[in-house]
Amino acid sequence: MTDVQVVGLRGDFSFEDAVEHFTGMGGEVVLFDPSVVCGKDHIVSAVMHADRAFAEGRNRAKTLLTEIVLYAACERQIGKALKKMRPKGDGTMVAAVLGIDGDLALSDLGADRDDSLCDASEEKARNLGAEMFEGIPPEDAVLEQVAMVDLMKQ
Repeated sequence: MTDVQVVGLRGDFSFEDAVEHFTGMGGEVVLFDPSVVCGKDHIVSAVMHADRAFAEGRNRAKTLLTEIVLYAACERQIGKALKKMRPKGDGTMVAAVLGIDGDLALSDLGADRDDSLCDASEEKARNLGAEMFEGIPPEDAVLEQVAMVDLMKQ
């Protein structure tokens, strides 16, 4: 299993700055629009599913990072997934940081950590195409959608 840290980021930095920062530290990163991140477990689950797809030779994407986006977006088409999940450039994003344990040196990026950007909501679940049912928390509905990507890929 690939280790992942999921963090909300605020600040005056670009998508490219964030990628350069985390890769410069020896890790990899997938950046998401907070409006489609429905809890940290949503992203952790996407990483786990993508990891398993690669291990079992069921991946659709050429890279693990793109496969993670596919699962996180609850989509079977890579282009749609990338468009849906890409940060909008408003100074906020959620980062799934792979391969870096401990301090992420966010001040070096000019970022403040704001994990509330990862909080689940019904609106975020709907943004991902999840159906909402009485008594089912939004994050659980999204986790089910992530798992359904395996069925959609066949």
